[in-house]
Amino acid sequence: KPVLGISKCGALKRTTEVVKHRSGGDNSHDHKSPGRSSFEGVSLERGVTHDLEFEKWANKVHNYEGDATMDLAGYKKDLTLEVMNERGQVALRYFLSRCWVSEYTALPDLDANANATAIQSLKLELEGWTRDVDTSEPSEAS
Repeated sequence: KPVLGISKCGALKRTTEVVKHRSGGDNSHDHKSPGRSSFEGVSLERGVTHDLEFEKWANKVHNYEGDATMDLAGYKKDLTLEVMNERGQVALRYFLSRCWVSEYTALPDLDANANATAIQSLKLELEGWTRDVDTSEPSEAS
C-alpha cells in the first residue's frame, strides 16, 4: 500500500568492516579484506495526518497495552522506496528488505508561536537494500 507524503528520507548507507591480516613471511604491512556489511537505519518524516499506517506498524513492535497485544508476526516488512521527480515520475527505486520500526514520533514538540509544521517520524532498521536497475530514467519530453 502506498504511503504518501513522505517529505524527508534519511540516507541509504551500507558499511563494510575492514579485516586486517598479514601474509605469511611478510609481516611488514597489513593486507585488508572486506568483512561483514551492515546497513544503517533510515529515517522517514511526513506531516501529521489522520493516516494510521505509521502508528499501526510501530505498534506491532511495542504497544502500550503490553506484550500480550504485540504482533511480531508481521512487524518486518519489505518496502519499495520510490524517488519522484518534479513531474511525479519515478526517477529511482530501491527495495528495502526486512524493515521494522525502532523509533516512532507520533507528535513533535508543539509551539503555537512557531511557524512550523507538525512532523511524524519513523526510524527503520533494515537488513539490506538493493537498487531496482530496471527503473529507467524518466523522459523529459513526457
